[in-house]
Amino acid sequence: FLFTVKPFLSKEEYRRTEDIVKKFENGIGRELHQKLLERAKTRRNWLEDWWLNVAYLDLRISTQIHSNMGGPCPFIEHCWPPKEGTQIERACVNIWHILKYWDLLRKEKVAVQRSGTAVLDMNQLRMLFCTCRIPGVTRDSIVNYFKTETEGECPSHLIVLCRGRVFAFDAIHEGNMMTPPEIFRQLTYIQKRCHSEPDGPGLAALTSSERTKWAELREYLIDLDPKNLTFLEKIQRSLFVVCLDDSSPHATPEDYSEIARLGLTGDPTVRWGDKSYSQIFFSNGTSCAFCDHSPFDAIALLSMSLCVEKNIIENEGKWKGSDKVRDIPWPEELVFTVDQKIIDEIGRTKEFYYKKVSDLQVVSYAFTSFGKTLMRQKKLHPDTFVQLALQLAYYKCHGRPGCCYETATTRRFYHGRTETIRSCTMEAVEWCKSMLDPSESTYRRLQLMHKAFAKHNKMRKECENGKGFDRHLLGLLLIAQEQGLPVPELYVDKAFTASGGGGNFILSTSLTGYTQFSGFVVPMVPHGYGFFYSIREDRIVATCSSWKSCPETDAEVLCRTVFQCLQDMLQFTVAAQL
Repeated sequence: FLFTVKPFLSKEEYRRTEDIVKKFENGIGRELHQKLLERAKTRRNWLEDWWLNVAYLDLRISTQIHSNMGGPCPFIEHCWPPKEGTQIERACVNIWHILKYWDLLRKEKVAVQRSGTAVLDMNQLRMLFCTCRIPGVTRDSIVNYFKTETEGECPSHLIVLCRGRVFAFDAIHEGNMMTPPEIFRQLTYIQKRCHSEPDGPGLAALTSSERTKWAELREYLIDLDPKNLTFLEKIQRSLFVVCLDDSSPHATPEDYSEIARLGLTGDPTVRWGDKSYSQIFFSNGTSCAFCDHSPFDAIALLSMSLCVEKNIIENEGKWKGSDKVRDIPWPEELVFTVDQKIIDEIGRTKEFYYKKVSDLQVVSYAFTSFGKTLMRQKKLHPDTFVQLALQLAYYKCHGRPGCCYETATTRRFYHGRTETIRSCTMEAVEWCKSMLDPSESTYRRLQLMHKAFAKHNKMRKECENGKGFDRHLLGLLLIAQEQGLPVPELYVDKAFTASGGGGNFILSTSLTGYTQFSGFVVPMVPHGYGFFYSIREDRIVATCSSWKSCPETDAEVLCRTVFQCLQDMLQFTVAAQL
């Protein structure tokens, strides 16, 4: 912890923090650690329920805006370039492949994932389907109805949102899964009705409310008519939500900005923000995943998306089976009973939502000069390469180091989720300073860069192996709170917040994998950035978010500066070898 706060403190402040840390280590910290060990004796994962509550379920702000994640689908790069009039035909093929993945999960045939030789925990995959967040007055909860075949019956219906209306249909008919032509029939029926009749009330928008407000409105809805509870439960139990969105986001393989922005912050009347997984289909045939972050991390969505993409490519984006359509019941519309109060609240919620999301700046660009192949040739870890380029870019833009949160997966452990890699190390800062000092030699810069690389690689390994400290520090704080003890001085010291503790990281970042898929969330703090990137063989796709209302942050500028820094880093490693 001490090493990670150094970049943000003066010598005097650092000395003070050093004393506080020593005192904590030898006093109350030791005591709290013993209590944590006691807790760990009674649980296979001492952090699991705490993390879920503190990181997600206790939040009272709009989680749809501040916590949900969006991920554009890269199908525009192969089978499905943007094209008007393809929304339904592509949606039915895509949905069918998603259903096949659900079937694999039910049959327990999804291959166990590994990192090197270490087996990774697969529990998060259970949360992709039939899972929903329920708003509570002080704390939300999560319901999960997914069951494998050996465990029993599992809900098999889909929810479709279109023009403010809600429909449901079963994906299984007489024991067999619907085919794409059959799904096409259902979606066409819904679309035709929605396009020829008045819009619905757009009840889904309420899921984007501040949580306590939504909890109270949900109770009000249920009191209005018991049928409303039946409909809410039908949505909660559904496999996932299909969102038919009338927007046509511009998209190219080099620029996913508009799909990313509309995917996360588009029309709230066709987004059920509480469902763990929704797939949004835009009218020009582009699509985007949209997820509640609380039940799983992006890695679970990625596992499914890769499988779906592989199958779509293998079939050239087409359905090559039978066109026969069985006599299937038409979709059912869930017509909620609403009154003037609910209609007014929907209007108010939409107004607040659009005001908030119009403040979000999102860019998603491809850096095409090089990718993983070249970085590996230089024997430089690709993820560390990007993280250091980001540190340098932030330093260039803001003239100071930026405290940074990078996600490390802890799935080597039972029900493990994440740990924080604090990328802004003293080594990274020393290297950034050398890069901005014209009198510094190339050799010295290279030396400092290798030091910064080594430090970051070591931290990543430690975090993945449960040797990080952010989750441990959180545990010590929570056990103190649980036992009614005063908050230890460490947590109120300037160093704690200045270095990102307590959810104050200026740079909130994650590698979304070495795949075609990218995704993002909004910044953690008003004056911060979200920076998420996927690293392919020949390119890096980066998605950067910031708030327009903060005069000193600009996602476009930071992203372009990162790309320039990537170039500079490569150039000087080449120069150093000559």
